[in-house]
This record gives sequence, C-alpha cells and structure tokens, in this order.
Amino acid sequence: MKINQKMLSGMREAMARLHRDGPAAATTSIQQTLFGLMARAAPGERDPAPLGTGDAVGTVGGFVPDLLARLGISAPLDGQRFQLPAFAPQPVVSAEGDTLAPGEFRVGTYVNRAGTRDYKLYIPSTYTGQALPLVVMLHGCTQSPDDFALGTRWNAIAEEWPCLVLYPAQSSAANPTRCWNWFNVDHQQRGAGEPSLIAGMTREVIANDHADPARIYIAGLSAGGAMAVTMGTLYPELYAAVGTHSGVPYAAANDLPSALGVMQSAGAATAAAPGAKMPIIVFHGDRDQTVNPRNSDNIVSQCVPPRAQAHMQTRQTEGAERTYTQTIYQGPDGAVVAEHWLVHGADHAWFGGDRRGSFTDGTGPDASREMMRFFAAQVHPTAALAAVRREPGQD
Repeated sequence: MKINQKMLSGMREAMARLHRDGPAAATTSIQQTLFGLMARAAPGERDPAPLGTGDAVGTVGGFVPDLLARLGISAPLDGQRFQLPAFAPQPVVSAEGDTLAPGEFRVGTYVNRAGTRDYKLYIPSTYTGQALPLVVMLHGCTQSPDDFALGTRWNAIAEEWPCLVLYPAQSSAANPTRCWNWFNVDHQQRGAGEPSLIAGMTREVIANDHADPARIYIAGLSAGGAMAVTMGTLYPELYAAVGTHSGVPYAAANDLPSALGVMQSAGAATAAAPGAKMPIIVFHGDRDQTVNPRNSDNIVSQCVPPRAQAHMQTRQTEGAERTYTQTIYQGPDGAVVAEHWLVHGADHAWFGGDRRGSFTDGTGPDASREMMRFFAAQVHPTAALAAVRREPGQD
C-alpha cells in the first residue's frame, strides 16, 4: 500500500505542529489533511481510486485507520474525531551528548536475526575494569537514549552507585513514534523480536564490559516500562530485578487497539508466564491521563508472589510538593520482593527527573535513586552461569 505525497506532507506538518503548538493544533492539521484527501471528485471527473489502491486515498475505511496506526495515531471508524498518540511527545531541549556526568557515553549497535538496534552505554568515571552492576534503561515513546539519560539523571546515579547503564534505542522504522512494541505478540516471546534484541544486547555488555552477571537490572518508562516487565518475565535468569514507571503488565494487549484500551481502562490483571515472579519496583502517578494507574496494581498482582505480605504507608518526600503511598511486599523469609509507589497528584512523567528531558517531573520522590536503592539489594542467586547461557538459535 502506497501513501501519496500530499498525505505524507500533511502528516509531517501535523507532527511539527504537535511539537510547536500542542495536541489541539496537530489534531486540526490531521483532520484538514484527511478531509482534503477524502473529498470526492468534481462533477465530470473520476472519483478517487478505491481504498488502498495505487497512490489514491478514499473515504475512511480500512486505509485511514491503518495509516494512523502506522503513525501511532488512532481514530474511530466513523471519522468524526481523531486522537493523537497516547504517548504524545512534548517539547524537549536537545540532550545530544549531554551526559550530566564525567564518565564515557559510548555509542554501539547490536545485530541479531531479529534486526538491528543502536544503543548507548554509560561507563562511570570510576570504572577500571572491575565487575560492575548493569542497569538497562528502556526509554518511552518519542524519546532517545540521550533524552532519557538526561531526564532520568541515571548517568549521575551511576557515578554515585558505580554501575554501567545501557540505553537501547528503538528504531523509528520499527515504530514510527519509537515506542517499544510491547503490545505486539511478536514481541512478547522469548528468543524473538525486540526481547531477543534487548537480551542479546545485555549479554554482549556482560561479556565485553565485565558487568556482574548476578547484578543485572532492567527498567523503563511508559512503553519502556511495559517492555521492562516483559523482559523480566521472559528472561528471569538474566535480570535480578525490574523497575517500571508508568507502565503496563506483561501481555496485557495483543495489538494497537487493545493496547489503547489497556492504557485507558487497565482491565483485569493478566497472568504472567510460569515462574516469572521477580523482584520489582513500580512507580505510577494517580493522575496519569496516558496510562491508567490501575495498571500499576495489575503489575504488582502479576509479579508478586501470592504469599507476600504487604505493608502500606503514606509519606511525603522531604522538601517535595507531593505525597505518595508506598506499599512494600515481603516474602515468607522477610525479604522485600516488591515496592509499589503511587504518587498523588502526579501525571505521566518520571518523578524526580531533570525537566530538560521529556516526560519528567521534578517534584515527588526521586524514582531513579529509589530504583537504584532497590536494585542494590537484589542479587540474582543463579545468574553467574545463566546470564551468558544461550538457548539454541536464540538470544
């Protein structure tokens, strides 16, 4: 199926207006473009070609929803109202090359049979070849490794708590808004799709940069948070703990429409893969208008062992403007297996972040620091050998 030049030009203008003028202006631009393309021919002229044929675009049917889905935009079939991407971008100061820390920010590329993904690896200034923990950080939609590193301040955290930080980069060819495809069944399986790329990239850093196999952690925001839960579920032998911020449970959706439904209303908790219970720390704002905060409850239900004991307390971060409810889950042996942080009055943004990065909220608890504290207490009991093990033909 081809897209004509007028459609492409209109979509580019809409995205430019989204960055410059906000969602309402972008919606108007999209509507104007589609209205012009859907208009019937003048008397005496031929009507546009049928939907999906050649370069023509007809009335709303199968073509427009498919096009909008490819662009990360959804619309009801009656064509009355268009909704911008759930993970809509916001203006951001360019973070290119700004690590906010004195270490090395190395560029790399990983390739396997599932494709190719770039990444950036932060190596702290104190690194001299010793085995360090590795934190894998998965950005949200429209973000990049530089933007995510800036917004979360994780490179600075790596200087305080010496560790390597790996930032895989989603490709715009794989998703037009650079979302990790957590909602696609092709990317919910071990040894396939994006999970295999992220796991393979993780193992490559373990092997090449001497990361400690027993202290490998993964975290993410929004779509990246959803993919972090997916990775912990599919590769429990590789990751010692998971951090998710404003995300959704594993396999909560199987296509774009069901993903939008989960993000809007959360739905019921989904069952995790057998044996996928894992240490996890969960952050979510109770005023999140992008991903329903009930998803955070469902993540906990999915990941926490059934006999874990919950202890709830409401606190306020010293000097911060917001309170939060922190629920700590302890296993039968008393060890903390999960933490759930529900931040009151907060929207869809990384708490305690640098406002020069996108999707950041400078108030409330410091999510990066609290995640690192949680990770530091988790050591994988069997990962020393398992982390470098590959199943035949898989990553």
